[in-house]
Amino acid sequence: MNTIAEHIADFLKKFPPFDNLTFQELSEIATSIRVINLEKHKILFQINDVLHDSFYVVASGVVNLSVIADAEETLLNKCYEGDIFGLRPFFAKNNYQMTAKAREESIIYAIPIATFRPFVANNSEVLDFLLHSFASNTSNPTDKENVSGKLVSDNVYFSDQQSEIQYFQSLSYNVAPITGSETTTVQEAAQQMTNTLSTSVIVCEKSMPIGIVTNTDMCSKIATGRFPINTTLDKIMSSPVVTVVENVSLAEAQLLMLKYNVTHLCVTQDGTDKSIVKGVISEHDLIVAQASNPGVLIKEIKRSQTPKDLKSIRERLTELIQKAIQKNIPLSRVNILASEINLALIKRAIELSILDLGSPPARYAWLSIGSQGRREQLLTTDQDSMLIFEDVTAEKYRDVKDYFLKLGKRATAILEKAGYEYCPFGHMASNMLWCKSLTDWTNQYQSWMNTPGENSNQLSSIFFDFEIVVGEKKIEEAIENVVFNNIKNNTLLFDFLGNDTLRKNSPLTFFKKFNVEEKGPNKDKFDIKTRALMPLIDGARLFSLSHNMRGITSTYLRFKQLAILDPRNSEIYINCSKAFITLSKFRTMEGLKNDSSGQYINLMELTKAEKETIKKALEPMEELEDLIKDKFQLTQFS
Repeated sequence: MNTIAEHIADFLKKFPPFDNLTFQELSEIATSIRVINLEKHKILFQINDVLHDSFYVVASGVVNLSVIADAEETLLNKCYEGDIFGLRPFFAKNNYQMTAKAREESIIYAIPIATFRPFVANNSEVLDFLLHSFASNTSNPTDKENVSGKLVSDNVYFSDQQSEIQYFQSLSYNVAPITGSETTTVQEAAQQMTNTLSTSVIVCEKSMPIGIVTNTDMCSKIATGRFPINTTLDKIMSSPVVTVVENVSLAEAQLLMLKYNVTHLCVTQDGTDKSIVKGVISEHDLIVAQASNPGVLIKEIKRSQTPKDLKSIRERLTELIQKAIQKNIPLSRVNILASEINLALIKRAIELSILDLGSPPARYAWLSIGSQGRREQLLTTDQDSMLIFEDVTAEKYRDVKDYFLKLGKRATAILEKAGYEYCPFGHMASNMLWCKSLTDWTNQYQSWMNTPGENSNQLSSIFFDFEIVVGEKKIEEAIENVVFNNIKNNTLLFDFLGNDTLRKNSPLTFFKKFNVEEKGPNKDKFDIKTRALMPLIDGARLFSLSHNMRGITSTYLRFKQLAILDPRNSEIYINCSKAFITLSKFRTMEGLKNDSSGQYINLMELTKAEKETIKKALEPMEELEDLIKDKFQLTQFS
């Protein structure tokens, strides 16, 4: 082995996944590696370039990975010594989705994919590294500390958790594949493939797959003259065929194609070649499926022109959420992903309204409140919002408020057409009570917080859960400052909020049976929102306010942070965080099943084990209630 190859092998051995290979294997790879000297600002590949035959490792220097969205270049990642990038050719056949450019003078190792592929297919550790990196988009799935050397995904995501969605996203594929027998001739099969624009024919025996013939086989074995056109399929088919189950995910399909170096997967009833054929997945199907990943949904939202466009995207989001539940993806992760897409949908509704009305006459902030303000809106529940505009002179006030009320009405109407129902209590920016100047909102919060008993009919705790959708961040910060300035030593407000939290009806009877609705359309159903989730949501908010916890609105994350801030009661908070996730999942499943808000659970449709799981999740609520009574002076409003 030459000195350069030996040096490269020594270098690679220090970084994953190469550390799972033997030095002999690395030496074999190193002899085929090209060394690229990349000058500062030199581009290695850019968006829409045809895929290279190699992937890359940074030997020295820094390479920036970026995308261009809405005419702006956005830096996605920086690749340092030992980092792998440019792996897209492993997972897809469409062009590069990002640009790789040297931030400084760099040395890059180009590793031919054809050389490396066998080591991926035959080494479970290497494949596992790729699988987990692709599925979680973490820097290094085998080591959570700051270890040099990471795999950089070449899929474009708008947040670190986006690849989770792509991992569980199910595929659409050809459910009526062309099939033939061993004695079918190539000419007959080719004619069928041409007529149906298919790229493969599955060879079956008693409806079970025994082989496959693809376009590639036709080109390499027939067009080259190696076999005559009247050859039977058994002479040129690939066997055995790689089979998968019907609900295989995008990422799983990509990795199977990588592992077995194939371009088609056969879908069977039980995922083996011993059951009947149900369909076929091609590389083209993978490319089409990637158009439904969250990053693409965000781009589509930005291009949307009508409420119908937004509704279509919201329905696709619902499908993704449903797949997440089926694949047991952590609900806390799904909440983050869904909230980003919901946020983009709301923002686009506001932008479309501004296009109709003209530019706003003053700076403003549109805030989502309630479940979206907490980043917990998985179902198409009602919309909650508030609008704050900057202070203007008295003579301008009426016209400015009139504009923003019109903006509120237009945007909420668009959202209603997109599938978000109006808030039955009028907690929306279209309501003149919730569309005010910064000073008016400041006075409103001060009144709520300092005289809560007098304003109990107006005060809704959801106004403490807010997140900016569009507008001036400083306006949101101003409201946040009002809240936390008025919370200091405000025993009266904590008295009110504490009692309000405990006022919710108990979820279980004295005999530990579910407290169900006694009349009305939901008779005999369990109100999981009011009786189970709201006490947890209210409790998390109450304690987070008392600890001056800023910037965390999610109920789950509030409890996790409280466990750190109050270690003496950490077990209670941790149990509450788990309970919230469990109960939220039941509500989400109910809502997805019945296309509803999921508020009322039909207990008759649950198994005994599921009922026990809910009851188990309700147990921490008693401890939380005791903690509230112990910490806050609940007297005046009791």
